[in-house]
Amino acid sequence: MKLLKSALLASALALPICGAAVAETPANALIVAQNIDDIVAIDPAQAYEFTSGELVTNLYDRLVQYDAEDPTVLAPGVASSWSIDAANRTITFTIRDGATFHSGNPVTAQDVTGSLGRVIKLNLTPAFILAQLGWTAENVDQMVTAEGNTVTIKYEGDFSPAFVMNVLAARPASIVDMQTVMANEVDGDMGNAWLNANAAGSGPFKLDSYRPAQLVRMSAHADYFKGAPKMDSVLIRHVAESATQELMLESGDIDLARNLTPDQISGLSADEIKVETYPQAAVHFLSFNQKTDSLTDPAIWEAARYLVNYKGMTDTIIKGQMDVHQAFWPKGFPGSYDETPFSYNPEKAKQILADAGIETPIKVELDVINAAPFTDMAQSLQASFEDAGISFEILPGTGSQVITKYRERTHEAMLLYWGPDFMDPHSNAKAFAYNSDNSDGSYAATTTWRNAWAVPDAMNTKTKAALTETDPAKRLEMYQELQAEVQKTSPIVIMFQAAYQVAMDKDVSGYVNGATSDFVFYRLVEKE
Repeated sequence: MKLLKSALLASALALPICGAAVAETPANALIVAQNIDDIVAIDPAQAYEFTSGELVTNLYDRLVQYDAEDPTVLAPGVASSWSIDAANRTITFTIRDGATFHSGNPVTAQDVTGSLGRVIKLNLTPAFILAQLGWTAENVDQMVTAEGNTVTIKYEGDFSPAFVMNVLAARPASIVDMQTVMANEVDGDMGNAWLNANAAGSGPFKLDSYRPAQLVRMSAHADYFKGAPKMDSVLIRHVAESATQELMLESGDIDLARNLTPDQISGLSADEIKVETYPQAAVHFLSFNQKTDSLTDPAIWEAARYLVNYKGMTDTIIKGQMDVHQAFWPKGFPGSYDETPFSYNPEKAKQILADAGIETPIKVELDVINAAPFTDMAQSLQASFEDAGISFEILPGTGSQVITKYRERTHEAMLLYWGPDFMDPHSNAKAFAYNSDNSDGSYAATTTWRNAWAVPDAMNTKTKAALTETDPAKRLEMYQELQAEVQKTSPIVIMFQAAYQVAMDKDVSGYVNGATSDFVFYRLVEKE
């Protein structure tokens, strides 16, 4: 049966990497089954989807970057060293000797200035991340300059250098081979159309083939500055159906299955397949709109923290998909606050409400995305909150409907999730601990504004101070303090951190999947 299934799959999917008679992947290649139809763009100046983030990370380098050896440490990339002048808002980078692009061209300081300027001038979706540094199309050539093998970066704004370094480690700060890219410019697009079908990086892998919603084939960059990857090639095959991924993995036609459901994961044979679980950056929360009078008393917020059946959900409906986490910055990254002081205790919740003189029952509309596991989570909340006299009416909707309502501040309660745009704690602190203008006309893409929570002045001040703090250790302590405050007293009840499970052949080792799609690394993968 195993051989028959392998033959059928090889025929149906036209897999070029295994024969009909032997279900075994090549020893020097990693074969991955994954749903990759989310990709819109692979040019680092435009790429903003989950899967495109993975490709950019493996195809390109940045001045500084989080890397496979330890995704929590900011390490040198194409820059071998740097010096920071916080007083003058200037960072000077020395470009490493010997780094080469996949074309064979050397990585130069001019490639760095051209790449960063290109993002700002194209002004596509992720450009806002770099634009935070005060860069515009008019001034970027003066703010980012090269001399010899050094690049000097200037920034505007009262920022901590640590914040600036994390911005420079973000996806749009990837360095492209400007000579190759500009040779493929069409109608002033700075090579954008060409880079959405090709790649021009210096990363550990080079792009051999990209066919949208079909496959990505990469081969090892033998001259990579950290050493060539252990696998000669990586083939990512678009397989939308999780059931097909499971069948391919069990048949030995692939090495990794990236999109299996919890039920499928639990049913896998442990003899030939192993499952690795990776914490993800997205945090899931329940929030209360402060435009709803019945939800403005802080006692409601406090009681709610004891009405979530955290363990009940993680043991059943979201098992393997989420872990209990009650702070806004994800566990596993510098500055995270990992205390989880709240547990399901309806008696305590009822006492909190009684002591505050709050009359029950309270009826609340709860908006939720109409898909698993969100609807299941909403039903769990509905049952557990009922114990204290808070009755949720669940209002399911599409993702766009729910998020639009959230942005318009027309909801009462909301079950949703949030992920950082780049790996600096300010990315989430601004969303959960800052709101300096709560007026209806002052839209802000934050959970605080969308829930109409007028953040106390002291918290706003502390959030701004953490952004500017130059001492890295003290800065992280400030973000931990902010998380403890939001955790204790806010109308946003943070409950879980997403987890991601990857099933793989037992022979595979060295696969790294960090907290975001930008932290998926194939360079250290090997097979026994």
